[in-house]
Amino acid sequence: MIYERPRYLDAGESALVVEFGDSVDPALNVLVLALESALRRAGPKGVGETVPTYRSLMIHYEPLTVTRAELVASLESLSPRESASPTAKARWRLPCCYAPELAEDIALAAHSLGMTGERLAELHAGADYRVYMYGFAPGWCYLGGLPRELALPRRDTPRGPTPQGAVLIGGGLSLVATNPMPTGWYVIGRTPERLFSLDRNPPILIEPGDAIGFDPIDARTFWALEARAASGETLARRDEAR
Repeated sequence: MIYERPRYLDAGESALVVEFGDSVDPALNVLVLALESALRRAGPKGVGETVPTYRSLMIHYEPLTVTRAELVASLESLSPRESASPTAKARWRLPCCYAPELAEDIALAAHSLGMTGERLAELHAGADYRVYMYGFAPGWCYLGGLPRELALPRRDTPRGPTPQGAVLIGGGLSLVATNPMPTGWYVIGRTPERLFSLDRNPPILIEPGDAIGFDPIDARTFWALEARAASGETLARRDEAR
């Protein structure tokens, strides 16, 4: 649900959360990113980092420079609903290997969903995804647009660390991970691309609001592309959205 008016919630003494609704919805995320963009253009005093999520924008500010009331008044004047656009800024294609030796949980996830691993890979690779946000760990890219047939609850207990570049599903969403971390999601593929790299400026390759699709590759191709990515080559193909 989209709120008629955004809610302004305090996060400690120096951060404000602007909440637009209560669900994972492209229309909500469009409003979040429109507010962030408008805020950057306006450049109000005292505002530091902004953190977009599925349905809200966290704004870190300096309370000795700008008061909460002043910040809210500035935000109210920006009218993000009028400038919000559902069109993706850019569309990306990522190589992804669904072979069981790299997709560690694909057999388990497919069994839980009542299908074969091949069908799971086909459905996942055939969908278009929206980049909602980065969270949990640097470069962990959360995606909406997962086919309903692949909606799988997260594990009751976390699995061991994911491999670098793991492509996961869980809770009705998909995710691209960058670094090994325990997770309750299922690893159903792996991309050699680095969505986050401190050797790149900016470190994030793909931005919230962009669209992603996956191109299936075999294990041999994965390892060849992995070597190229390790040397700093960008593997993802980008098309400007129309």
